[in-house]
Amino acid sequence: MFEIAEYVGIIAFATSGFFVATRNGLDLLGILIATFLTALGGGIMRDVMVDRTPYTFVHDTPALVVVAVLVVLIVFRLHTKASLENRFVFLLSDSIGLASFSITGSLIALEHHLNFTGVLALAFVTAVGGGIARDVIINEVPFVFTTGFYGTIALIMGALMYLLDGLGLINGYTLTLLLVVGTTLRMVAYYKKWSIPLKGL
Repeated sequence: MFEIAEYVGIIAFATSGFFVATRNGLDLLGILIATFLTALGGGIMRDVMVDRTPYTFVHDTPALVVVAVLVVLIVFRLHTKASLENRFVFLLSDSIGLASFSITGSLIALEHHLNFTGVLALAFVTAVGGGIARDVIINEVPFVFTTGFYGTIALIMGALMYLLDGLGLINGYTLTLLLVVGTTLRMVAYYKKWSIPLKGL
């Protein structure tokens, strides 16, 4: 279950990272770095936090998957399509990546018997860590800090994972349902422009 969610997240975040890099006019090296950071950065941070050798450092498949996604996107010239289409592809891939990596972060936290706070922390770091690193190197305010409901969804996913584990309900069916719910919630939040209000603070 971990590997399936991990690779779904890698594919999705590699796609969104590619679009961010091309939108900012980066050269090939910049695109490679931004894409790899987005796809793999959060997972590396997650594994370091639990004192585990990063998954991508002991398995070749994650890097190969990122390269394959890059080749497909470049060959089919998806970065040159109309901006509206790119926006939807970016939103969909980023939403799937957010939900998938929230799940993998939570699974690793639960595997290491972390408490509720630990599960939330690893879900959040895995889901947004790579994107933050990417935005920092291209000199942008991190996406998670300007989109009010983005990081919140990672925390909600972590909380739901903790609840499912407590009820003994973590399996392929519930994780698939959670992936769909998280992805849908992110897309609805984007189109409805949901945010955490500052009123009264």
